[in-house]
Amino acid sequence: MSVEEFLELVLGLPEVTERESFADMTGFRVRGKGFCYLSEAKQSIMVKATREEQAALVADDPDTFSPSWTSGRFAWVEVKLPNVDAGHVAELVIEGWRLSAPKRLAASALEEFSGGDR
Repeated sequence: MSVEEFLELVLGLPEVTERESFADMTGFRVRGKGFCYLSEAKQSIMVKATREEQAALVADDPDTFSPSWTSGRFAWVEVKLPNVDAGHVAELVIEGWRLSAPKRLAASALEEFSGGDR
């Protein structure tokens, strides 16, 4: 996945705001809560996940996924964008967004993404 494709994906999610962050990274938030960071220079993202998801991703493909930091029940995983297809990145970013979004917003967005079939 390219940086441009990632930006189109993340900025297309409901109520996402973008702002400069630490270490030359761009942060993405939903209602003030961070869920993803982009390093254009490294062509990588850090995305919020569960501890279990972080462990599974790193175990499955350590050349693409690496652990970042962990806090409470959440963990962050670094993803090398050129190594991953767009569908997989979309799943990870949408899940990170869902973990940070208020429950009502997340529920309404899930209906929108699934076409209202749920």
